[in-house]
Amino acid sequence: MVQTAKVTRIIDDTRAEISVKRQSACGHDCSQCAGGCSELMVSPTVSVVAENLVHAMPGDTVTVESSTKKILGAAVLVYLVPFLLFFAGYFLCALLSLPGGLSALVGAAGFALGLFLAILKDRHARKHQTISFRITAVEPAS
Repeated sequence: MVQTAKVTRIIDDTRAEISVKRQSACGHDCSQCAGGCSELMVSPTVSVVAENLVHAMPGDTVTVESSTKKILGAAVLVYLVPFLLFFAGYFLCALLSLPGGLSALVGAAGFALGLFLAILKDRHARKHQTISFRITAVEPAS
């Protein structure tokens, strides 16, 4: 995944802290969206450490690459796994001819388990920096 970020500080000769906008599913390309975007929709920025072999300096706007595979894996965990666990729990109870209310309760517990797993994965990723960023270019000043 390629993104644009801003260098906030230099950590050492090969690493810099960058501020990058967290991407959403819509990509915030409002001109291409039929429904338009709300002015209240603001992409939050996150600070991460990036490999800085191009010697970008604080204040520079840079192009950053990250591992698409790891980001998509995290997205699957966050968006898909809770729903899969919900439906698995619900239909398992339905197959066992348990009451509908109990099936819904077990499904909700599966959904909650999926969210819990996503939170654990997020904490692990933040602690161990499993998604790595690399500054590939410094944007020319405009």
